[in-house]
This record gives sequence, C-alpha cells and structure tokens, in this order.
Amino acid sequence: MGRPTTHAEALAWLELHVDFERIAPNRSTPPSLDQVRATLAALADPHADYPAIHLTGTNGKGTTTTLTSALLVNSGLRVGTFTSPDLHAINERIAISGEAIDDEDFSQLLGRLYDVENATGIALTRFELLTVAALLHFSDEAVDVAVLEVGLGGTWDSTNVINGDVTVLTNVDLDHTAVLGPTVADIARDKVGIFRSAAIAVLGTTNAIVTQIATQKVTELGATLWQIDRDFVLEENDLAVGGRSLTLRTPFARYDAVVLSLHGIHQGVNAATAIATAEAFLGRALGDNVVRATLASARMPGRMELLSRHPMIVVDGAHNPAGVQALCDGLDGAFHVSGERRCVLGMLSGRDVDDMVAPLLAMGFREFHVAAPDSPRAMSASVVTKALRDRGAVAHEHPSVTSALAHARERSHEDDLIVACGSLYLVAQVRADVLGLASHH
Repeated sequence: MGRPTTHAEALAWLELHVDFERIAPNRSTPPSLDQVRATLAALADPHADYPAIHLTGTNGKGTTTTLTSALLVNSGLRVGTFTSPDLHAINERIAISGEAIDDEDFSQLLGRLYDVENATGIALTRFELLTVAALLHFSDEAVDVAVLEVGLGGTWDSTNVINGDVTVLTNVDLDHTAVLGPTVADIARDKVGIFRSAAIAVLGTTNAIVTQIATQKVTELGATLWQIDRDFVLEENDLAVGGRSLTLRTPFARYDAVVLSLHGIHQGVNAATAIATAEAFLGRALGDNVVRATLASARMPGRMELLSRHPMIVVDGAHNPAGVQALCDGLDGAFHVSGERRCVLGMLSGRDVDDMVAPLLAMGFREFHVAAPDSPRAMSASVVTKALRDRGAVAHEHPSVTSALAHARERSHEDDLIVACGSLYLVAQVRADVLGLASHH
C-alpha cells in the first residue's frame, strides 16, 4: 500500500507487520535489537533527547508505570508514557502527561515510519514500530522524562534500546516460559537485562532467587539497588473504603495513611514501588500533597475494576496463575458479595488451565462461562471447559465473549458477583459490552 495519510490507513499499514502480541513469539532465530537501533539512527536517535524510566516484571508493571507517570506529572514534569497492551484503541499506548496521542498525530508518526522503512528496507514488527513511534513522539513533544513499560521480558524487548536512568523490576513469576525460559531464574535473568550502569534499579519483590540475580547484576554494572522491605518499606497495606490505606517509608520521606483508589493487596505494593521509582528519578521526596493527590485519583481500567452493580461485574486482566491468585486475594476485601459467584473466563494458549482456575475454585467460584478471547493465540474454549468440568465445576462453553457475559448476567441476581478474567483481550470485550464502548482496533 502507499504512504498512509489517514488514521484508518495508518492502522491498516501497521497491521501488515508481524504481530508477536497476537501470534506466539519464538526464539528460533537469535534475538537482536539491531533493526530497531538502525531505524532510530535513521531518525537521528530521538530516544537520546530525554531521560527515561524503564519498567519490567511479570505482573504489576502496567499499574506501576501508570502511577509513576502520574506522580511525575503531578510533580510538574512533562511525561511521555508508553504502555501495552491497549484495551480499546491503540492510541492508549502512547501518552503525554496522561493524554493519549490523537489520531492525527498518530497517523503522522506512522507516515514518517513508512518513509523510513522504504528508505532503509528495514521491516520492523508491529510492536517495534509502536516503540519507535513512541520514542519519536516523546522527542517531538520535548518531554522531561519518558516512562516505558517493557512488552515482553527485558533484554531483547524493543524498548531496551533506551538507557534507563531508573529501571524497575516489579516481580517475577512463570509466564511466557517458551520465550523467556522455564524457571523463575531464567525469566529474572532476562528481565534484569534492562538494568544500566550508574543507574538506580528498583526491585518490588523479596523473592530470594530474584533478589540474588538482581543483586549480582547491579554489582556487575556498578548500579544501585533499591529493594522493597529494605530501602523502601510498605509498613501498612490495609483495606479502606474504595481501595487501600498505605503507610510507607522511602529513602527520602515517610507517608502515613495514604488512600489508594485501587483494589487489591498487590496494588499497594505497586504503588509503593511507583513512589520509590519516582523519587529515585527526582533524587528527592515527592511530597505528601503529590503522593496523596495522585494515589487518591488513580484509575487502572481493566485491573480489579468494578464496571456495574446489581449484579456486580468486576474485570481483571489476570492472565497467569500469579495474577489470578492476586485477584482472588483481593476480591473478598474489595467487594462485599452476599450472593453467588460466577466467572467469565478465557485465556491464551501456553497457560496451565488447572493452575489458572485453582485460585478461583478455592474461593468458591463454581459456575464458569467460557469463551475464547479475540486473539489468534486464544486457547480453545472447549479445552478450558473440559478442564473445569474435570475439577467438578459447572462450565458453559460459549461461541463468543459477548454471549458468555450475557448468559452469566441472565443467571445472576442483584446480589451476585460476576468476575471476568484470564486475558486482557477478554477484559476489553467485557468492558466494551458493559460500558457500551466502541473498539477502534
């Protein structure tokens, strides 16, 4: 096709490129960042124009990225943020101070990348193009700092062309094992590849294996490690009306009884990690007013999000066993449910169904409405349904997420709970149906 000039044409051109978010990536060929670096060089290395914060982790990196950006925006900085995946529109991934890029600017960016691709002959993947687009946009917008979330892993993720002044590892659990390796240690070694010399690495977990690998890496690099429960401490992470009440100490300050408007114990840990990250970048305390205002107004669509009541519908992007366990750990405290519990469930291939559903069964979910998310990587609904029935659960197989949600709602009374989880693709579809949102994919 020719050079894209409209938003629709830009999206169409983008979709001509290999999309490893929708088809399973592999390492059949040696990984390399050379093509991304060459494309950036053809654009005069826009990522060298501003400092950066780089975040990775199995779970929580999206929330930590969003909160870190908000804290810095409320501290007076112009902040570029790159996150993935998006829920309803690709523009969500690239934001300036909390505002997603508009269609016109997005189309112009992709038009420039079209020109570079034709000039260099380098065809990047879809995610690599989005990474370069974000880095270029942040230069155009003269941001004070860019906050970037890794797409997958760390060492060979396309975002790892940047040199983070602060790098963050939220946690490590088994996920994407076919690409990153079969053990926590393998995955951790891949993720600490974003650490940089003379930088501060923030670690949001106390897992002994991850701690050992992170400590070894910062020692090799001559970097500095800030670890939770040692250098920054979450002293209280209690249930509160509408979220959590946090008391924490950082190397620069102490914050008492701060209200976080997100649900789940794990979100308290993510918030503490974000505060430490922002202060590591600033080299000073954020201040009580900034922390309180930012956490009180925090919103994370698709993460322990209440969409409606009567029946209560909660969506969560939990897409691996650790994420589902975190969801279940926070559900009872966050939402009072007197009725029955139903789950709209769908997941991508490569997941162990038994491990995914075990936390849900343990907390009393007995009726499941199963559908395949809208992704080429979706696990067959029949496979998930059979696994649930083998464990004694009532499982209904549906041809679509929309029909699964509709059936769950038909069977629910006002005091019941419906939880939708297993994949962010499924969550996006449920959110669109419940809230009446249009998808711009």
